[in-house]
Amino acid sequence: MDETLAKIGLLMETAVAYQHLADQALGQLKSHTQGLDGIVREEVRRTFIEELHALREESQRAVHAMQAVKRAANSHVALWSIIVTALCAGSACAICWWALPSKAEIAALRAQHDQFSAAVAQLEQLGGRIDLHRCANGTRLCVRVDREAPVFGEHRDYMVVQGY
Repeated sequence: MDETLAKIGLLMETAVAYQHLADQALGQLKSHTQGLDGIVREEVRRTFIEELHALREESQRAVHAMQAVKRAANSHVALWSIIVTALCAGSACAICWWALPSKAEIAALRAQHDQFSAAVAQLEQLGGRIDLHRCANGTRLCVRVDREAPVFGEHRDYMVVQGY
């Protein structure tokens, strides 16, 4: 039995040695794991920061592109506004040139107006304001007279016409 006890003792001693080696390996594994966790975190953080920088640069390029598009659109709108304004002003000028009389036509119309005014004044002096009507079913010519004015003539048969 001594031999069995010796074998068991050796086995126990070997088991304890293996358990001690396993504990050391677990400790080293744990320290490596903790170190690896820090390394992985640092790598993830570094990659995340690099991606954020790349995203920022892309955003800046997009902002510059959008600003360029805005400037181009503003210049196009300004150009179209100028063209539309010029067309409106040009069409208004063309309509005025076509519809309104020229200076020579205005002078001729003024001269004609002055002639007509002089003719109307002369007609008024010669009795143009007389109010004549056809009376008695259109067979007789009648005139409106001023009943307040005095009568004239040898037989007092002349009366003043209304308005003179």
